[in-house]
Amino acid sequence: MGVVAELVLVRHGQSLANVAFPDADAKGLLEAEVSGRDAEVPLTERGEQQAAALGEWLGQLPETDRPQVVITSPYLRARETWRLAAKASGVDLPAPATDDRLVDRLLGDLEMMTRAAVAERFPGEAKRRTDAGEYRYAPPNGESFADIEVRLGAFLDDLNRDHDGERVIVVAHDAVVLMMRAVIEKLDWDQVVAAERAAGNVRNASLSRFVEVDGRLELAYYNSVDHLPQG
Repeated sequence: MGVVAELVLVRHGQSLANVAFPDADAKGLLEAEVSGRDAEVPLTERGEQQAAALGEWLGQLPETDRPQVVITSPYLRARETWRLAAKASGVDLPAPATDDRLVDRLLGDLEMMTRAAVAERFPGEAKRRTDAGEYRYAPPNGESFADIEVRLGAFLDDLNRDHDGERVIVVAHDAVVLMMRAVIEKLDWDQVVAAERAAGNVRNASLSRFVEVDGRLELAYYNSVDHLPQG
């Protein structure tokens, strides 16, 4: 099987949920100041600025280093991150495709719920989570990290087959970026946790880059935000 020449993973810019849920959880609230479906959560103003900064970085790349293939999560925050980045780049970039396998972790019945709301309405979930372990735990009608790994493995197989030798950029979510490391580097869960502890949580609009070396992908850098404005 072939392999892509380069794979750059981008987490979407800051979303309204990235701000509202930590605030609500810190205050123990049952509701966060965001509503609707997870797939439709928009970017914040800061998220839009991060997307523009991503575009400026892309625009400064030599033409020979620019992505030849762009694939995004179908979620609004990922699509908008790419749209704004492409607009800010000032250069011609490929039209994006979407792939449903790049969605954020599916939380099922717990989607868009604060920690306090989960504890009140699903009091047995804390024990279920502890008993299953973080890797295997799936919320009611949702998916586990193990499930994410499976769908991303299938995505990567198709990507390498269909875009052998091409430079690819993927715009998706923190769970996708993290678990793509597990797929590409064949990490077990303890190694995934160690990687996250070493680099911190996957940051908004961060870049994680893999390059082809001797027919396989190797990590060049992970969770980099050097291209973003500081502060």
